[in-house]
Amino acid sequence: MAQDVLCEVSNCVYNEEGMKCAAEQIFIVSHRGKEADTSRETDCKTFEPEGL
Repeated sequence: MAQDVLCEVSNCVYNEEGMKCAAEQIFIVSHRGKEADTSRETDCKTFEPEGL
């Protein structure tokens, strides 16, 4: 399992210094059902914007 998950979305509440994701769990979905061929076909559903 990955030790460090990096994220470049600076306005996510889970984004800590060094672009590290501090979420306890990460949920990623595919635009194509259960499979994806490229990273562009996926989204991180763990994202939560800061300040809401």
